[in-house]
Amino acid sequence: MNHSLPVFAAESNESAPVVLVIHGGAGVISKEEMTPEKEKAQLAALTESLQAGHAILKTNGTSLDAVMAAIKVLEDSPLFNAGRGAVLNSDGVVELDAAIMDGATRKAGAVAAVRLIKNPIEAARLVMEKSRHVMLVGEGAEAFAKGQGIAIMPQDYFITEHRKKQLERIQKEQKQAPKPQSFRQKEQTTDLVGTVGAVALDRHGNLAAGTSTGGMANKKPGRVGDSPIIGAGTYANNATCAVSATGHGEYFIRAVVAHDISAIMEYKGLSLSEAADLVVKKELVEFGGEGGLIAVDRKGNITMPFN
Repeated sequence: MNHSLPVFAAESNESAPVVLVIHGGAGVISKEEMTPEKEKAQLAALTESLQAGHAILKTNGTSLDAVMAAIKVLEDSPLFNAGRGAVLNSDGVVELDAAIMDGATRKAGAVAAVRLIKNPIEAARLVMEKSRHVMLVGEGAEAFAKGQGIAIMPQDYFITEHRKKQLERIQKEQKQAPKPQSFRQKEQTTDLVGTVGAVALDRHGNLAAGTSTGGMANKKPGRVGDSPIIGAGTYANNATCAVSATGHGEYFIRAVVAHDISAIMEYKGLSLSEAADLVVKKELVEFGGEGGLIAVDRKGNITMPFN
C-alpha cells in the first residue's frame, strides 16, 4: 500500500502574506508498518514543525529562520528519515545530507555524508553564512560544525531499532531475490526514498528552501543524493520560487528538478503549478524518477506535485 506522508501549509491573512510548507518525505510505507499510533505521532511531529516555523514568520521573522526551525523539529524526531532515526547505509551507519538556500541573495549552504552532526540543516546554514563555500562533506563538514559550536552526537544517537530491522530485512531480501532483470527492478527493493523539507515566504518578500535527509536505505557508504545538491533537491530564487524535493535522488540530480522549475517559470512564463507539474509529472517520469516536491512562489502560491 502506497502512502505519502502528509504535507502541510500555513499562511497568514495579514496584508503581506507569509507562507510555510513542509513535507515529511515520500516513500512506500506498508499498511502493517503505518499503525494508527505511528501515524498519530508523525502528524504530531509535522504539526510541531509547522508551528515552529510559522511562529517565526508571523512575528516578522525571516524565511531562512522559519525553514531551519521547521526542519530541526523533524531532524530531532526519530520518526523521519533525517537526523535521529534516519535510514542506515549498507554498513549499518547513518550518513546525513542537508541544504538551505536564501532566495534573496541566492546564497546556499550544504553538508553531505556527515555522521555526527545532530542538526545537519543548522550546519548547512553555517556553511552558507560562515564559510566561503557552498558544500562541505564528511569529516571536514563535521570539523567545521564542531568549530562553529554545533551539537555533535555519537553515532548511536541517530540509530533506532526500527532502522536496524529495516536494514536487516532489505539485505535479507536482496540475498534471497533472483538476479534483477534491470537496474530499475533492483531499485524498488531498497526502500530508497524519504526526506524532510520546508519552503517559506516571509513578510519581507523573501523566499527560502531547506531539505534534510538520511538518503537511501542500504546505500553505499559515501552516496550523496539530491537533497544537498543546489538546483536538484533544494533551490530558492526570489524572482521565481523556493523548492524542496523528495524522491529518488539520482533522478532528481540528473533532471536538475528544483532549478528546472524556476527556469521554466522565468523563461517560459509558466505559473508555479504549471512548471512543477511539467517537471514532476512529465520530465521526471520520462527519466524514470519517482517522488515529489513542495514549492512556493514569490506571490505565496503553493504547489505539491507528486508522481
